[in-house]
Amino acid sequence: MSCTVFLELLAREAPPVEFEGPLVEARAAGAAPEVLAELDHAKLAALRVRALLEHRARREAELSALFETAGDLAGLRDVDAVLAAIVRRARRLLHADISYMTLHDAERGDTFMRVTDGSVSAAFRALRLPMGAGLGGLVAQTGTPYASADYFADERFRHRTHIDVAVKEEALVAILGVPMRLGAQIIGVLFAANRSARPFAQEEVALLASLAAHAAVALDNARLLEETRTALAELSTANRLVQARSAAVERAAQAHDRMTGLVVRGGGVEDVAAVVTDILGGGLTVLDADGRRLAAVGSAGELDEAEVAGAAAASRGLARTVQRGDLWVTSVASGAEILGTLVLRATEEVSATDQRILERAALVTALLLLFRNTAAAAEGRVRGELLDDLLTGRDVHSDALYGRARLLGVDLDAPHTLVVARHRAGEPAPRLRTAFWASSDAASRHGLVAARGEETILLLPGVDPGAAAQRVARELGASLGTPVTAGAAGPVQGPEAVAEAYREARRCAEALISLGREGEGAGCDELGFVGLLIGRDRDVSGFLTSALGPVLAYDRRRGTALVQTLDAYFGAGSSLSRTAERLHIHVNTVTQRLDRVGRLLGDGWQAPERALEIQLALRLHRLRPAAGD
Repeated sequence: MSCTVFLELLAREAPPVEFEGPLVEARAAGAAPEVLAELDHAKLAALRVRALLEHRARREAELSALFETAGDLAGLRDVDAVLAAIVRRARRLLHADISYMTLHDAERGDTFMRVTDGSVSAAFRALRLPMGAGLGGLVAQTGTPYASADYFADERFRHRTHIDVAVKEEALVAILGVPMRLGAQIIGVLFAANRSARPFAQEEVALLASLAAHAAVALDNARLLEETRTALAELSTANRLVQARSAAVERAAQAHDRMTGLVVRGGGVEDVAAVVTDILGGGLTVLDADGRRLAAVGSAGELDEAEVAGAAAASRGLARTVQRGDLWVTSVASGAEILGTLVLRATEEVSATDQRILERAALVTALLLLFRNTAAAAEGRVRGELLDDLLTGRDVHSDALYGRARLLGVDLDAPHTLVVARHRAGEPAPRLRTAFWASSDAASRHGLVAARGEETILLLPGVDPGAAAQRVARELGASLGTPVTAGAAGPVQGPEAVAEAYREARRCAEALISLGREGEGAGCDELGFVGLLIGRDRDVSGFLTSALGPVLAYDRRRGTALVQTLDAYFGAGSSLSRTAERLHIHVNTVTQRLDRVGRLLGDGWQAPERALEIQLALRLHRLRPAAGD
């Protein structure tokens, strides 16, 4: 038999047992010892060649697996998929029943199952190993590979009941674990295990260690990739933030430039509101110090006065914009002086930068209001000085007086009405607001205005004093939010008639107050018989003397209250009992006083014609301060 038979066996990759066949056949055929020795030598050589080919094939498979793993790492997209591939290759290359990987948990100080391949036990897949406990814990703690051909009989490591129960449930016997290193740090353990006893060759340990190194690299790459992604995300977020802030700064700069330009060009409050709504959107309402609307631009809608007032107070206290639902409210003030409120009804979210724009608009609005008030006050002083001269009758015929009037656009020779406006006693209106309204009204009508105590005096072009008084009472009262009573006189022409018209207008205002008609406006023509008596060239004193003279004189001499009793008597419908109730005196006292009145005024004082005259006189007596001017 030729030795070439062993080459044939090698060529078809026959198992080792078949290499004994040629030698057995030669012995059976009675081959010579020399032939048997040659065949035996050829067999041994063939087996060595076969073992070398197997080793090289195994190394090729191992290198191929490592190459595939390196390729996986190079194209890393999903770390879980890469780790699963590594564990699966470890199981295949080591011909293991199961392979798995545990990773270190720095927070809990133990290791946990990360990936398994071939596991059938849920308890095993959920297993956690304390450092130093079990074979895996020992590998994680020492950083040294450990192999156990029979896990439960191995006393080199500490057995833990919950670990042994899980290993037994998985039916594992032989286990090999190698550390996963990242520099000097152990980050986990890679395992290969069998469900029957078996030793692990050094080559298998080295192979598993190589796969563990790749797994460590995969995890580190994943960490670096995640950090890179996080850094890129943070950089992208920072870039968006920078862009947003840049846009916000640009918006703020644009708003600042536009509002500054408005101040330079002499724009008004409504122009500022238009700029704000153009930049921020929504609708803006500008309110004065008392909550009345000065301007509104955009879809401002109706406002809850109480809600806005509360928000404005909060804005003043916090010195910033305050939100109330879809309203953004900021106070307009100059130092301690409250000038108004800006109310923005937003259609979208208002950023912190947009709130600063609204607050900047409040500053510009405060500046414009101060300019307006200052200008109105200055012009009011000039107009007031001229009207004061007319009221006192100084230099009424001088050319200088006419020259000053022409500079203010006032024609003193044209028909004018003079209006005296008074506020309700005990409720004085803010002087600045009164002066601003009166100055603005007089300037717009080419008239004059002055203030004396609680009186506001206006000399306005026109021929209807009653209509002028009613308009002033209505509009000034609405502006101040308090009743205003206005008396008027005229028309007058020429400077010399102004002083007398002023006295008549004052009498009209005082008459309205005495008649209980506060908040109204009227001239003499609207006051009926009272107007006839308090008008110019009326002998009020003579009428009072003829009608009530003896009673008035008696009260002055004796300090009695006959006039008061007489007034109450007519006011009570000539009823003695009701008169007594009004005066809080006895009916007999009333009777005695009226008897005294009858003796002073003479018989027939209660006759209809005489009684009417006495009642008119009593009413004029109440108006005596006005009638006596």
